[in-house]
Amino acid sequence: MTDPARLRLASYNIQKCVGLDLRRQPRRTLQVVDRLGADIVALQEADKRLPPRPAALPHFVLEEAGWQIADLGGAGSLGWHGNAVIWRGRALALTGMGHLPLPGLEPRGAVWASFDTPIGPLRVVGMHLGLVGSYRYRQVRQVAQHCARLTPMPTVWAGDFNEWSMRPVLDPLAPQMRFLPPRPSFPALRPLGPLDRIALGPGLRVAAHGVFEEQPAQIASDHLPIWADLMRD
Repeated sequence: MTDPARLRLASYNIQKCVGLDLRRQPRRTLQVVDRLGADIVALQEADKRLPPRPAALPHFVLEEAGWQIADLGGAGSLGWHGNAVIWRGRALALTGMGHLPLPGLEPRGAVWASFDTPIGPLRVVGMHLGLVGSYRYRQVRQVAQHCARLTPMPTVWAGDFNEWSMRPVLDPLAPQMRFLPPRPSFPALRPLGPLDRIALGPGLRVAAHGVFEEQPAQIASDHLPIWADLMRD
């Protein structure tokens, strides 16, 4: 982004860099990430499944392209429970980060990273929620409770919420957040479900938002990336 009054945030479930052609191609994934034009990106499924869960999108591939990585993982992982936060640009400075454990039958978690940005302090919470509705709704409440205990700061949530409904079913679970109108992002070839979502806390508004459909996004993962241009309210 070139407008200092706006900051582009994106979210992308990269499916461990395995495309719909069943090929693991990290540089193809990076090509999609680069084309988003985002300042900060929340990634899901950024690590391989089995311990020690090495990064599916290698650190050196991101770093060669100028991306910086919040050190949320360990032992070569890119993130935590597959959730990672990356950013690019000298106008951004990381000021903090952490994990948010989530309840559920499946291993799930969320991460957060705070930044000094051209639009002021900003906390980004990245998450990948469960497949079972009852646990998914508990997870949304848990993230809201965790965020309430953190230092007050304009906050944005982004990730794969695994929620198919077009109705505002998540909004009552986190009344301090405002979910952007859902748009289909899954499956990538013919999007039907608005699984990937962004929500804004107080002090933020959105100038534009959408689903990124340019190639190779339609083959690089089973999800399409989503993005939002943020401004101070």
